[in-house]
Amino acid sequence: MKLVTYNIQYGIGRDGKFDLERIAASLDGADIITLQEVTRNLPHNGGVDLVAGLASLLPDYFYIFGPAMDVDFGTRDANGKPANQRLQFGNMVLSRWPIVASRNLLLPRTRRFNRLNLQRSALEALITAPSGPIRVYSVHLDHLNLEERATQIRYLKERVYAYAMEGGAASGVSEFGFPELPSPEEFVLLGDFNMDRTSPEYIVMAGEADYAEGRQIVAHHPVDAFSLAGGVPDGAVSWMDDDKPEKNRLIDFAFVHAALATRVKRTWIDDEAKGSDHLPVWLELD
Repeated sequence: MKLVTYNIQYGIGRDGKFDLERIAASLDGADIITLQEVTRNLPHNGGVDLVAGLASLLPDYFYIFGPAMDVDFGTRDANGKPANQRLQFGNMVLSRWPIVASRNLLLPRTRRFNRLNLQRSALEALITAPSGPIRVYSVHLDHLNLEERATQIRYLKERVYAYAMEGGAASGVSEFGFPELPSPEEFVLLGDFNMDRTSPEYIVMAGEADYAEGRQIVAHHPVDAFSLAGGVPDGAVSWMDDDKPEKNRLIDFAFVHAALATRVKRTWIDDEAKGSDHLPVWLELD
């Protein structure tokens, strides 16, 4: 099973060009895809509906979209009637196998006055893969404030580990004649976490490393897939600024439930992709 996460930056690459086809091409071969910064009616890319565009370019996938930010600045048509062209910004999950249920988890945030602060979310997909049901999350955390990211991570972990108790998107559906949805313990968190591996909020996610024995694989912390299967090469990055290369960082990750750690076969970053200021991060599970 191959999974990939890609922050597509509204479809605009580091060259300033909008090209959805090259983004779709970078995802070739993936079984499950998680995307961030997927938009509808955004002026920066001509208002293109990226959800419809990606669905058209990737017709062999089931897909869901979860808008984190959803606003209408009062748009009206030529006759003065409501145009209902809502500006949406959020995450997407695509899968070769059915996505039987989903939830859009809105992450905690604070009101910011000096810089833009958009609502962020984690889009949950319950997927019936051939190896069994699995939960996959497309995650996008705040990009400016460590404290906010840490709060978002704590909330996300609470929801992810409380899945069986909460029942996911629905439970008790047998009342209406439907089969009960599976409730898998295993999950994968993929996305743009806007943190690096030395940051305090990374410890909130993955747990503290012992001074002598390092970080352990435990049931209550997700496991960074980069720490498994050979790790990631020194100097690897997933976000790039061609004008200020000193700012390039590794901020996109795949975290797996501890029970999946032995199934992580390899991880890699596609440094040939040009469709965004981020690079696709891949994860392969046995």
